[in-house]
Amino acid sequence: MGKSESQMEMVERAGWSGKKGRRLLEGGLLLLLLLLAGALVALAVLYATSGGKPLPLFTIPLCFSKEEKTTVKRKPRDLQETVKTMELCTSPGCVIAAARILQNMDPSQEPCDDFYQYACGGWLRHHVIPETNSRYSVFDILRDELEVILKAVLENATAKDRPAVQKAKLLYRSCMNESVIEKRDSQPLLDILQEVGGWPVAMDKWNETEGPKWELERQLAMMNSRFNKRVLIDLFIWNDDQNSSRHIIYIDQPPLGMPSRDYYFNEGSNRKVRDAYLQFMISVATMLREDLNLPENRLMVQQDMMLVLELETQLANATAPQEERHDVTALYHRMELQELQSKFTLKGFNWTLFIQTVLASVAIDLMPDEEVVVYGIPYLQNLEDIIGIHSARTVQNYLIWRLVLDRISSLSQRFKDARVNYRKALYGTTVEEVRWRECVSYVNSNMESAVGSLYVKEAFPGESKNMVRELINKVRGVFVETLDELAWMDQESKEKAQEKAMNIREQIGYPDYILEERNKYLDEEYSNLNFSEDLYFENSLQNLKASAERSLKKLREKVDQNVWIIGAAVVNAFYSPNRNQIVFPAGILQPPFFSKQQPQALNFGGIGMVIGHEITHGFDDNGRNFDKDGNMLDWWSNFSAQHFREQSECMVYQYGNYTWKLADEQNVNGFSTLGENIADNGGVRQAYKAYLKWLMEGGRDPQLPGLELTLNQLFFINYAQVWCGTYRPEFAVQSIKTDVHSPLKYRVLGSLQNLAAFAEAFNCAQGTPMHPRERCRIW
Repeated sequence: MGKSESQMEMVERAGWSGKKGRRLLEGGLLLLLLLLAGALVALAVLYATSGGKPLPLFTIPLCFSKEEKTTVKRKPRDLQETVKTMELCTSPGCVIAAARILQNMDPSQEPCDDFYQYACGGWLRHHVIPETNSRYSVFDILRDELEVILKAVLENATAKDRPAVQKAKLLYRSCMNESVIEKRDSQPLLDILQEVGGWPVAMDKWNETEGPKWELERQLAMMNSRFNKRVLIDLFIWNDDQNSSRHIIYIDQPPLGMPSRDYYFNEGSNRKVRDAYLQFMISVATMLREDLNLPENRLMVQQDMMLVLELETQLANATAPQEERHDVTALYHRMELQELQSKFTLKGFNWTLFIQTVLASVAIDLMPDEEVVVYGIPYLQNLEDIIGIHSARTVQNYLIWRLVLDRISSLSQRFKDARVNYRKALYGTTVEEVRWRECVSYVNSNMESAVGSLYVKEAFPGESKNMVRELINKVRGVFVETLDELAWMDQESKEKAQEKAMNIREQIGYPDYILEERNKYLDEEYSNLNFSEDLYFENSLQNLKASAERSLKKLREKVDQNVWIIGAAVVNAFYSPNRNQIVFPAGILQPPFFSKQQPQALNFGGIGMVIGHEITHGFDDNGRNFDKDGNMLDWWSNFSAQHFREQSECMVYQYGNYTWKLADEQNVNGFSTLGENIADNGGVRQAYKAYLKWLMEGGRDPQLPGLELTLNQLFFINYAQVWCGTYRPEFAVQSIKTDVHSPLKYRVLGSLQNLAAFAEAFNCAQGTPMHPRERCRIW
């Protein structure tokens, strides 16, 4: 748990609790295109990998911007250049790009009515969600392709591998060693349960007074420090929001067993998920009792697990919904340990014992005047009553259930079979991910630097770093220039915003040290890990403990602003408000986002938009609370802050007015998706203006074969096609509850409906869905 960075696109894989202007062929191109037809068809097949109509915008005249025109002056060539005067590009990169774009489009749709269907209709028609997936999108296809590369490099063992890489490959082999995993069955889990005080429901008898005294503080500390599992209370180490140069202890509300608090107490489809969750608990406990040759005792198991669900339901009710937790300035409460103890007694809970026991795992002493930051004050106030009404048996049953729940993926197949109905209710899937993909994903998540080094050597062209850095400078420059257009912001705040934007630091591709053979830092990163090919379960426990230790050890360390927050083999991008830093891993620097072989219109509409998105996160409803150094500081004038809120209300209502048929006709949550919507809108606007400026300054883009589109239209089509994808209904419902991003379709429609330049590029008449009379704009 802990803090998460703003991400371009949420990674969701079911099962891991953790994707007109008219295009007519020009007569003069016919002969050439006939020669290319075979290649286009083949490549189109290779590269071919939502519901709900946008309702009329809820009108709030105060926060809608006036019809804006782009401020970049363009020569006639920049806007009006046609296929007759543009140079035709027939390089492999251009042919592949053209095939991909053609295959994804649906020419029968009007771009001014539903641009998503126009740009992605072909993609949606040609792709069926795989049985293993809860969602399928361009992002998911890129991740699938990346995993194929990782599979090959992880299975290629050589004597030349450095220690870190050897360990990653060994971890992968242990995960793939299914025959041994099946043979060992539940024994590794049963061994661990004995060490953690037992799982009462799966024991002949359990008494908190027998053996070592059962203490909630020590149990929670053990879960945190040994298994990196935060239950009941979320304690983690992170940069101090008010002083980004140091780390501090945070106390917050914890994550729950199910993905959303709504599943615990709302009726309808939520009841189906909740019932499946309870049956999953009962099944696993029953299986373990059988393995221990204990009496079946169905009634006792059911009663115990119902009490566990009742406890977790009360915890869910005590947590604040995510839309109420956007204002970090309201969440942040720093206090000394004594104040923490006096404010939140929790029926005698000893905060000093709890925190000291956690820190003792990494040999750190707790200071008498230690400061902590409490994020979850309402939750801790509610927790007081909850702890008092449940027995130690129920609490221990809950703690161990949460540990067992996370370990199911490390056990034999029959335990995975026990969760089939739960996964079906939650994700809509009934088929497990193929084993090698599960193992590749696991190793990449736990040894991202080692795996990243393999990926970069195999698939990442080094020159991409400098090209992307140039794009960052162009998009950032446009963001700064565009501040002058904003009437809602005063000059003082604009100057502060400019200063922050210019101080955003970027990380591109990968950290250099992962490729430097003489640099031992990569090997030292994993020096405490000693895996065995026959002990996958124990290997996974090592990873949990190592992850917890890495985090906890930071408490007394100065913040290293150059540390990478994510691995290289990741199809995503990130912004860190505490570092004022944007990150673009190597995994996302590929088509359709970026390629030196494709026209710049596609690069600006792809990775250029991603760059703008991440920059804008520094100025969304959360990022705006941090200054250029990553410190939580109010650098806004009252005038600008008030108008920012008014401008934001416009987007809250706009996106909240989209009804998603696939998600039981629920509306998008305009509050919880606000930050990402601000970033989407700012990102595409800045990237487009940066592209026009590049053209104005002499940049020339070629025509793609088979496409009679202006460069401007090509930009918007590639932007939209990045988000082509569809969901299973069950996962659509979950996404409405948990995803801070709007559904893929509305990410495209919402941002382009707000951009006058889009309507201009496609000659959309005012009043059409893609050219509304009123628009929202913040940046």
